Amino acid sequence: MSEISNEALGFILFGLILLSAFFSSSETGLMAINRVRLQHQAEEGAKPARRILALLERPDRLIGLILIGNNFVNILASAIATVLAVRIFGDAGVAIATGALTLVILIFAEVTPKTFAALHPEKIASPASLILTPLLKIAYPLVWTTNLLSNSLLRLLGINPETSTRDRLTKEELRTLMMQSGHRIPARRHGMLLSILDLERVQVDEIMVPRGEIVGLDLHDEVDELIDQLRSSQHTRLPVFLEDIEQLHGVLHARTALKLLDDPHLSEDEDVFKDRLKDLCEEAYFVPLSAPLHTQLYNFQKEKERMAMVVDEYGEIQGLVTIDDILEEIVGEFTTDHIQETSPDVHPQPDGTVIIDGSATVRDLNRALKWDLPTDGPRTLSGWVIEMLELIPENTLGLAYGAYRLEVLAIQDNRIRSIKAWRLDDPETPMAD
Repeated sequence: MSEISNEALGFILFGLILLSAFFSSSETGLMAINRVRLQHQAEEGAKPARRILALLERPDRLIGLILIGNNFVNILASAIATVLAVRIFGDAGVAIATGALTLVILIFAEVTPKTFAALHPEKIASPASLILTPLLKIAYPLVWTTNLLSNSLLRLLGINPETSTRDRLTKEELRTLMMQSGHRIPARRHGMLLSILDLERVQVDEIMVPRGEIVGLDLHDEVDELIDQLRSSQHTRLPVFLEDIEQLHGVLHARTALKLLDDPHLSEDEDVFKDRLKDLCEEAYFVPLSAPLHTQLYNFQKEKERMAMVVDEYGEIQGLVTIDDILEEIVGEFTTDHIQETSPDVHPQPDGTVIIDGSATVRDLNRALKWDLPTDGPRTLSGWVIEMLELIPENTLGLAYGAYRLEVLAIQDNRIRSIKAWRLDDPETPMAD
């Protein structure tokens, strides 16, 4: 080294510092890069993404290569800096070289390149992979030997470095990822994706049509009433029962009901008409109250069904759910009625308050009115108010919950039929947007 001029040593030292910065930034950039986006790019056919994923497949080898290169470059730079400083400053050059080189490497070869790589990993990882991929093949014997010793120590600690470290996102992590990337996705699609992830948190009994609100054909009614109901019904499937929904005979599809309406003479004989009605019914499909929506959606698809009767643990019918109800949890209400655009149970008033049906579910109200009522208790607003009061009100009364005020308007059969609500912070603004 004594034969090399100071200018040449200075040039070599400068190059070694650049190499040190390259190895430092490569390590941070490759470790910090978004692997989900990288995987997507690789599936789209991007060669840089595939090259980076190949390096990340065995991080122990990648880190071993980078650290071997970085340490070799830093040690060689230290030796050259010492020689250069001794030539210039004499014996004091050792201390000067140590202090100066430490500062230079820290600023220009560690902190600055690593910070840049952490902020812009894609700009570093792609060009770095072009150099590190062939370098790994050239230095593989040395890397393999280093990893052998290192991995042996890791195995003593119960860690297998050869196991793939590609993490599988959990549902909660995926939800967090969706929340963070929401500004890059149209609001409606963003809401739909989050709703899909939330399906398993919601049970059938939270979205079903309650037993008391089921619309069906009662065979106890007169023929003319049944025909009028068939002609005016907005539902494609109707439960058919005798006096009570527990005496369910089956489910009638609107298309098959046309066969009854097309025959004018069939309605002349009540018994024949009702017998024919029974014959056209399909067998009812039953599901439990506690079925999660994502499971029930799959079961609807598997069983080729679109409507189900919801039963409790004793087999008693508690409500009705359709595949449309589940889809509405994902995409929102299938309605173009401006008056009921927010919720059919929420009725805005001119004074800024809203009248709410007691049968409205807490989940629907939270979504329609931007409330935060607890959903782990009673399913309906009527049940929630009764639980809050710890009694069934006999007269109209008021209830305070945070900034909101609720006033019970009507009570019937031990159930709250309607409630008036408003908020104190802005009483002139309707609660339903």
